[in-house]
Amino acid sequence: MAETKLIGRPRDTPSELRSAPGRRRLPPDLLRQASRRLEVIALIAAVLWALGTALGHLAFHATSPDDPRWAQVLPTDVIALGGAVMSVALFFYIRRGNHDPEFVIDLGLVFLVVSAAFIGILMHWGDAVEHLDVSPEITWIGPVILMGAGILPAPPWKTAVAGVLAASMDPLGMVIGKELGLIEYGPFSNTLVMHYPTYLIVGVAVVISHVVLRLGQQVGKERELGSYRLGELLGRGGMGEVYKATHRMLARPAAIKLIQPEVLAAHDRQSAGLAVARFRREAEAAAKLRSPHTVELYDFGVTEDGTLYLVMELLEGMELEELVRREGPLPQKRVIHILRQVCESLEEAHASGLVHRDIKPANIHVGPVGLRHDFVKVLDFGLVKSVAGAAGDDSMATAAGLTPGTPAYMAPEMALGETVDGRADLYALGCVAYFLLTGRLVFEADSAFRLIAKHMQEAPVPPSRRTELDVGPALERAILACLAKRPEDRPQSAAELDRLLAGIEIEPWSEEEATQWWRQHQPA
Repeated sequence: MAETKLIGRPRDTPSELRSAPGRRRLPPDLLRQASRRLEVIALIAAVLWALGTALGHLAFHATSPDDPRWAQVLPTDVIALGGAVMSVALFFYIRRGNHDPEFVIDLGLVFLVVSAAFIGILMHWGDAVEHLDVSPEITWIGPVILMGAGILPAPPWKTAVAGVLAASMDPLGMVIGKELGLIEYGPFSNTLVMHYPTYLIVGVAVVISHVVLRLGQQVGKERELGSYRLGELLGRGGMGEVYKATHRMLARPAAIKLIQPEVLAAHDRQSAGLAVARFRREAEAAAKLRSPHTVELYDFGVTEDGTLYLVMELLEGMELEELVRREGPLPQKRVIHILRQVCESLEEAHASGLVHRDIKPANIHVGPVGLRHDFVKVLDFGLVKSVAGAAGDDSMATAAGLTPGTPAYMAPEMALGETVDGRADLYALGCVAYFLLTGRLVFEADSAFRLIAKHMQEAPVPPSRRTELDVGPALERAILACLAKRPEDRPQSAAELDRLLAGIEIEPWSEEEATQWWRQHQPA
């Protein structure tokens, strides 16, 4: 495949990727984060309205203990109650609904203006005074405007409009207070003299809004990889992050695994360059795998900043690690059903001269595919090792300074640094089967070193003795054979293990059972 570069603004970006003509839309996850920040701010505002009112009464009592008004409900208390109710309503509206994040941002600007109106009233509807000191000042509305610009990634023009309206609530509060006979400030121009600093703050808020928006747009630009645009973060691993992505022209969902350049450049430029070359070689090899039980690799490439990426099919369902943690040990017929599909994937890879080297429950996905359920996909074939490579020609993970494999599923010969082949994957698959049947690891220890030592030296306890579920003798023999210390004592191929599993006399896990299970545990 041709090398794909990180590009700038696409010429044919679909309209749904932009918030307005000529404007790049912020990434959806950043908008959702802003919505969550607004949710928190609304809750804090509700608390402050209530707490400020209560403390105001206590302060009034402390300064004027003989004045009975400290225990009375004042007009300003009603205004504060309105602010608290509005804040609580916004909090629950955001929390309980799946709303368009851009609409929530606009709603946040409205919330800012209305909050400023309440503050303006409270600031100027206190005790009646004959003549108000009109010296320039900054009221609480100024910080509210700055806070809104920092947490709400709105276009600068929206921030400017909301800011001017909010800043005008101080003069408006004074005008209304004068009409009610509560204050006297002289000519109307005094209101502008008194509050012009707040209008200057609006200019600062617009600058902040512009910076926040540009930073978010830059994040969106940096997330455009070739023909794909990144969306929400799906997970993190030792080599990088996995994002949901969409092909800009085909609208096809995908998962993109990013391997950050700092991971590969842990030693020096030469080793990083070698790792990139190995990444290309291994990705090309993985892309040739065609088993339906191997996750499909759509594309791969290197961005201009050196980030490596793999574009894979996006799967529904969950990894076996999550499945067992959520549901507990699985019945043996379902375990056999899963293992045989993994064997099909591994057999093709081994026949192509590739060893996975990190078979574990977190790298085996199960879920619905088309009309089939409990359909297995083996993940992370982008980091395999070729058994035909030259001496010392290790994988990209090793070149990056990472230990290949996972200690809880690592074959003894891999731990010893010996030459490995497909039988190391079968040992790991035996560990996976053990975990699926018992919900526990074959060996447990308080450190990776002790765990590896047990894999090298200790005999495993038969799985039937560590679970209350039925484990037939034939299945147990197959699993223990996979867990043999010496590769020659294990099944010699994934096809051989598949034949052993197929020969076990047990009622098979049916498609009807799988469909019913997924409908009950993870509805569409």
